[in-house]
Amino acid sequence: MPNSSSLTARRLKANRDAGKGSLVGYFPAGYPSVQGAIDAAITMCQNGVDVLEVGVPYSDPVMDGPVIQEATQAALDAGFRLKDVFATVKAITEAVDTPVLVMTYWNPVLQYGVERFAADLAAAGGAGLITPDLIPDEAGQWLEASEKHNLDRVFLATPTSSDERLQRASELSRGFVYSVSTMGITGAREEVDQLARGVVAGVRRVSPEQNTCVGIGISTANQVTEVNDYSDGAIVGSAFVRAYQNGGLDALKQKVQELSANLNKH
Repeated sequence: MPNSSSLTARRLKANRDAGKGSLVGYFPAGYPSVQGAIDAAITMCQNGVDVLEVGVPYSDPVMDGPVIQEATQAALDAGFRLKDVFATVKAITEAVDTPVLVMTYWNPVLQYGVERFAADLAAAGGAGLITPDLIPDEAGQWLEASEKHNLDRVFLATPTSSDERLQRASELSRGFVYSVSTMGITGAREEVDQLARGVVAGVRRVSPEQNTCVGIGISTANQVTEVNDYSDGAIVGSAFVRAYQNGGLDALKQKVQELSANLNKH
């Protein structure tokens, strides 16, 4: 069972069993400061986010849209260092019981040391990692470290994933599979690409017990509800970062409440 020991999977299942959809929310560490990001993340968790993604600012983001790029660059300019992510996760998990996943490109983990990163993340109370540019076939070190420290590992499935790669991602992910709704960078779109349904269907076909959440392009309450009709959760990032940029914690709180408002009626 890929999810038997996963805090994230248990949270998604509890919501599903209660007839409720799930909202997965992203916010970058270090933005606008280390403490500012902690405050933002806790606000999100207290107002409707079921699973939190803490983003690691990185100088070469291949998947991030302009809103998140701007925020992560601001974090780097303000002096963010990779070790700050552990302090961030620890502060969040001490304040709320929301599962906290770190979303990071693989190079920073390699530079830090895979085993060391896993140990420090587990010690901080983190639930696991989302690794958008790491494919399962190249994840041997991470598979070993995540098993040792009982951490979730979330791999991506895309509209262009071969059946073989889809199977590997589904079997080896723990927590959920991140189903990418469109090929391209993150950011709000008017309509969530219909390709998402195909990706989710593929995950369901090859690994019926696995959870899968849909991300990229989700920015409205209707989209969050629609995605939860056929998956285990909707992932939102840019809309939350933009709300914070425009109006601080109050605007962020309002946006989380707005996007999660319909999930209890799911």
